[in-house]
Amino acid sequence: MKTFHDIGIQIPQVYLPKRGIDLTRWAVIACDQFTSQPEYWQEVEKFVGETPSTFNLILPEVYLEKPGEAERIRDIQSAMRFYLETETVQPRDGLIYVERSIAGKTRKGILLCLDLEHYDYNKGSASLIRATEGTIVERLPPRMKIRRGAALELPHILVLIDDPAHTVIEPVGEARQRLKRLYDFDLMLGSGHLSGYAVDEKLEAQVVEALRGLAWPEAFAAKYGVGQDKPVLLFAMGDGNHSLATAKAVWEEMKPRVGLEHPARYALVEIENVHDDGLEFEPIHRVLFGLKRDLFGALRDYFGSNLSYGPATSAEELIKAVDHASGPEQPIGLFGGGKDFTLLKIADPSSNLPVGTLQAFLDPFLKEGGAERMDYVHGAEVVRAQGLLASNAGFYVPGMDKSDLFKTVILDGALPRKTFSMGEAKEKRFYMEARKIV
Repeated sequence: MKTFHDIGIQIPQVYLPKRGIDLTRWAVIACDQFTSQPEYWQEVEKFVGETPSTFNLILPEVYLEKPGEAERIRDIQSAMRFYLETETVQPRDGLIYVERSIAGKTRKGILLCLDLEHYDYNKGSASLIRATEGTIVERLPPRMKIRRGAALELPHILVLIDDPAHTVIEPVGEARQRLKRLYDFDLMLGSGHLSGYAVDEKLEAQVVEALRGLAWPEAFAAKYGVGQDKPVLLFAMGDGNHSLATAKAVWEEMKPRVGLEHPARYALVEIENVHDDGLEFEPIHRVLFGLKRDLFGALRDYFGSNLSYGPATSAEELIKAVDHASGPEQPIGLFGGGKDFTLLKIADPSSNLPVGTLQAFLDPFLKEGGAERMDYVHGAEVVRAQGLLASNAGFYVPGMDKSDLFKTVILDGALPRKTFSMGEAKEKRFYMEARKIV
């Protein structure tokens, strides 16, 4: 395979389902979605039935560390081998240009491999490929169990580039009418439409050179107003941070045994331009389940005189107050927790972002047994519905401006974990393509 070490990429060999397979049943959403809504995954399983599907090749995280997990992993790895042996999936070499349309928006990307030797998810990393938020190392071991021994990887990883001049991905999109269409179909359960095109060698060369232009140290330093000694950040994690971190951790385990030329050194991802009009950053909200302590008492104890709060008359009023707040105080909406709708305001916050200030409270609250567990959810309706259930609390946080992402990571390091999401749950990446990693 063609590898470009200076920009940390490889042109992939991608496995696609053979002709005749029902692609609407083949492709399923990222495994880390709907983790508090098992009914979604039950509907997927029913819809897929006995047809070939990536549902048989992934472990939805709603089932992670639950009874039967070991059997599920064995079945997944067996299905991967079976799909390869029976040529249910078939290889093709080259970049793939993809378009994902949903809710009147179209997001554009290119499928390629990233070199894990250029990626470091640890705090303070200055690698070419970087995490944009804190990586929860404790979340990696159960995911590593799935990847160890897997014949295929299926990416839901979305990686961002900062390309305001639209030099990398958009020229390929403009040429798509003359490219070979590889797939074009509606996604299941109201998640929009997906199409993919084979990128020819001429456009491939343009993509490589345009990425080199973004990684040129002099241009990088000028763009962000930093010294030329500042390490270049070319690829910033968008979605799937823990999936890429899992690939990295397994690679580091394997590397002493297999050497540097093994396919597991690389990970298949989709890159997208942070300036794509079809890409929106959505906040990720928090829900506490099974409260054990007085939440408002704990908030007062933690924030002291910096905390003020008062009731809102409705969910709509609370959401509007958070989304349109101004001034130095950070707003956070609270659904439930012993009340209905409460607007929290925090003065002199510990983080530049409300979500970071909130997380600094939630981590010790959970560790000290304040609630049974916490989940990260997308969408105002989900956090409202889950938060208002008995013994629960839902925290609604404002979003961040996507154009600030790269400079913030370059200057300040990784953001608080689960700060933003690229779209809401149904807009997440679907598993369509695979890559052999053995």
